[in-house]
Amino acid sequence: MITVSANVTEGVQSAIVQQKVIDTLSKLDLGPGVTFKLKGEDEERAKAGAFLSKAFGTAMFLIFAILLAQFNKFTSVLLVLSAVVLSTIGVLLGLMIMGQSFGVVMTGIGIIANAGVIVNNNIVLIDTYDRLRHEGMNAYDAIIETCRERARPVVLTAVTAILGVLAIAFGINLDFVNRDIAIGAPSTQWWTHLSAAIVFGLGFATILTLVVTPAALMMIANLSQSRQRRREARAAKREAKRLAKAGASSLAPTPAE
Repeated sequence: MITVSANVTEGVQSAIVQQKVIDTLSKLDLGPGVTFKLKGEDEERAKAGAFLSKAFGTAMFLIFAILLAQFNKFTSVLLVLSAVVLSTIGVLLGLMIMGQSFGVVMTGIGIIANAGVIVNNNIVLIDTYDRLRHEGMNAYDAIIETCRERARPVVLTAVTAILGVLAIAFGINLDFVNRDIAIGAPSTQWWTHLSAAIVFGLGFATILTLVVTPAALMMIANLSQSRQRRREARAAKREAKRLAKAGASSLAPTPAE
């Protein structure tokens, strides 16, 4: 077994270099029985990715079970889980804006960390909507009142979390002892992927919570009303047929004795 080790130039993404190495070695004739395998950072990244995938799946399952016990409705549970999944769009957009690569470990942890705040905001919104509906309010008015009551708590929850890591996302290091502000300090580089995932993921998810979730609730209410009207129409049609048959049988001449 031959081991070859090397480092990449500063500023170059190791994932790109590893892919080029794989492409080059795949084209070479290494001889019979000779294989190659990337270790080091590539191996650790694969292990971390597998672990975080299992952790994310476990977290989603536990969230699903708890929400189903809370709401007792699959539609509400799916709305919350869809917001968690769609928040990854905001994470990816944030990485593109910041010019960062997708760090399996830190970005993955950021996505999982976002789930807690996103689920909390959607629970607050949907629970208020369900309460107003149970009190007899129609769907449209219930959605408007829910947004009016819960917009501020949802926004404040997201904004406080975002502001808490915003400085790290832009690589700003505040030294209160020496009264110094450093940009791009080494102490912030390890956490930029995590903080960027939280900042952009939560920002995007907050828009989803305040716009998409109420719209989805209205759509579900409209679909439910449409199904109810179709059921009532079919019931009325069956009742009309039954009455028509009953009237026809009563008007039929009786046989002579």
